Amino acid sequence: MTTAVLTTPEHSDDSQLGDLPLDELQHELKFRPDGLDPQDVQQRLAKFGPNELAEEKVNPLLKLLSSFWGPIPWMIEVAAVLSALVRHWADFAIILTLLVVNAVVGFWEEFQAGNAIAALKAKLALGARVKRGGQWLSVPARELVPGDVIRVRLGDTVPADARLLEGDSVEVDQSALTGESLPVTRKAGESVYSGSIIRQGEIDALVYGTGTNTYFGRTAHLVESAHTTSHFQKAVLKIGDFLIIVAVVLVVLILLVALFRGDPITETLQFALVLTVAAIPVAMPTVLSVTMAVGARVLARGQAIVSRLAAIEELAGIDVLCSDKTGTLTQNKLTLGDPFLMGGVTSEQILQAARLASRAEDQDAIDQAVLAGRKETSGEGFHLVHFQPFDPVHKRTEATVRESGGAEFKTSKGAPQVILDLVPDADAIRSHVEEAIGRFAARGFRSLGVAQTDEQGQWRFLGVLPLYDPPRKDSKATIATARKMGCAVKMVTGDQLAIGREIATQLDMGRNLVDAKVFHETSYHKASQVDELIEQADGFAQVYPEHKFHIVDVLQKHGHIVGMTGDGVNDAPALKKADCGIAVSGATD
Repeated sequence: MTTAVLTTPEHSDDSQLGDLPLDELQHELKFRPDGLDPQDVQQRLAKFGPNELAEEKVNPLLKLLSSFWGPIPWMIEVAAVLSALVRHWADFAIILTLLVVNAVVGFWEEFQAGNAIAALKAKLALGARVKRGGQWLSVPARELVPGDVIRVRLGDTVPADARLLEGDSVEVDQSALTGESLPVTRKAGESVYSGSIIRQGEIDALVYGTGTNTYFGRTAHLVESAHTTSHFQKAVLKIGDFLIIVAVVLVVLILLVALFRGDPITETLQFALVLTVAAIPVAMPTVLSVTMAVGARVLARGQAIVSRLAAIEELAGIDVLCSDKTGTLTQNKLTLGDPFLMGGVTSEQILQAARLASRAEDQDAIDQAVLAGRKETSGEGFHLVHFQPFDPVHKRTEATVRESGGAEFKTSKGAPQVILDLVPDADAIRSHVEEAIGRFAARGFRSLGVAQTDEQGQWRFLGVLPLYDPPRKDSKATIATARKMGCAVKMVTGDQLAIGREIATQLDMGRNLVDAKVFHETSYHKASQVDELIEQADGFAQVYPEHKFHIVDVLQKHGHIVGMTGDGVNDAPALKKADCGIAVSGATD
């Protein structure tokens, strides 16, 4: 069995450029600080093409006509021709009506499925700031070429795969790639990918991948190339084949008997044609479609929308369900855990300090988690004098607060190591704090250090707040029910291995989670080894869209009927490839 070669942003051909040392990449792309000149741009545009996803336009009429071509339409068409030959015009009209109904149903399903690439394109940047000929210009994103120098800032969608140039680090939301909502820090020399969003900071970057040569472009290509013949379609064809074979055998027997008995050949042929028409299951596709449409209406009343009728039949036969973690198994909402406290500090004190160093209007995920914490701590009785928001350089927030009595103090929260460096006794407590951070990290928790100034204005380290995305209340029971029904559930997450294992433990899913990096290790270079690893794993961590697609493909080749749940663009290829794709509430189309 052959296995497709996997590529991720760290392993694809184009991103090998991104992995080069910055000076080598600049030499490879003939980088100039003042940017490309118009002649270079035109040459590269002709060579690499526009920076957009290729979308093959199909004539709707041709697509409708294609619905009359295929094994099931052939059966109905043969029956129609035979009915016309024996001049059974009533049967001919009925069969023709069934043929048209069947074709229209198939055309409508394909028409709806054809919107997948359009949904992906909506996530890409429309414009870009680019430096050309020494001047900064605003150009359509489709006009970018490898070698362009672009500037990205807060709120921008990254328009192409690029390497960051000199400047402060930025916070990047890579949910379009990984599905995980928390941003990651990217500094000078590292790569950012098309479709990512800048959450903090501003920096210049060197474009090295555009259009379908970006990682996002390859994701779109996977969506377009994912074609799976459903088990339902295979079953219908098998039934049709069986009935046709039986009919042919009977017709041959009838002809032989008639020839032996000397019956009139005209009457014998007419009888054989009638038998053939009766044997072809002309109404079966339409009856099954109507039956499933009724089922779809029942599911719709339960707030489950069916976009592909055959998926209802596939859903009943699923034996492996690959489930996205964030937003599916978990709440996709950061929550505070039990804090690590320094001596003499209470939970109320550290939460109060953290809340004062947070601001709701910034719409920061960590601030929202802190403010949504225990409600018994509030900001009443305090007046905010000054607030310093989080930025990738300082990696902390700071608030100057005045009490009702007039006294002022400061509170700060952020990366524990940064907060620790504020306090005068950092060296004395560092080992205890790092041990606590290690315990939280082993469980996949993100740590948040908190400090506050005392009467003398000296910083005092209060402790560490753990942050995590908790499981949904119904996830554990749902997984147990699925297992009782013979359906194995595998977690598929773009998050770190430790986080996946912690959630898997809480949900009793098994701890045999595999890091997607092993797909590229030399010890697993044989397709059979990777396939066996996928078959036996309870889940997968740090996966990208191509990994998800590959996992579903391997499981299908091993005879499984695979379901896939997801809620983001990064899940689109696997959702389309799976026998039954399940997009959870709030998901992209």
